[in-house]
Amino acid sequence: MGIYKHIREIWKNPRSNLGDIWQKRILEWKDENVTARIKRPTRIDRARSLGYKAKQGYIIIRQRVDRGGRQRETIRHGRRSKHFGQRKDLDKSYQSVAEERVSRKYPNCEVLNSYYVGEDGICLWYEVILVDRVHPQTLADSRINWIFKSKHKGRAFRGLTSAAKKSRGLRNNKGKGVEKFRPSKTANLKRRQYN
Repeated sequence: MGIYKHIREIWKNPRSNLGDIWQKRILEWKDENVTARIKRPTRIDRARSLGYKAKQGYIIIRQRVDRGGRQRETIRHGRRSKHFGQRKDLDKSYQSVAEERVSRKYPNCEVLNSYYVGEDGICLWYEVILVDRVHPQTLADSRINWIFKSKHKGRAFRGLTSAAKKSRGLRNNKGKGVEKFRPSKTANLKRRQYN
């Protein structure tokens, strides 16, 4: 077995396999900023399989996301009867939320992919792979320069990353009922309501 296969086996059950290292990492990450740039990926096997290369132009960001539902703004004036509360349930995974936040923080880069690295009772951590849009090495690399075309701009916000496609139900689109997912659930619902 190669080293990457061993790493993959460890990450199938990291809490028990990593032991004290897992707890130390979580405590360290809690003291970090919400969005932290790191030198090298925590899970090298996962990063490499998702397209990361150890060269200039590739950036790894560790993003913390709070668990639980989203909160709307506080109701300051009168509350209408249909506005029951402030809870807002997103049809998004925590991972796609993390990708969007990183993309906002680094507007000159494009999100390539992301993967899970840790969690506790309050937070989740994901590492997001970014590609610098104007770096000469990434522009010259034919395996990655497809991401700089205008149709891929802001792909994290438009639901074009792998995690976002999974949330939208477009990852394994087979079987009865899948025709309702394209172009999106909302667009399909509007088309059926108004036609």
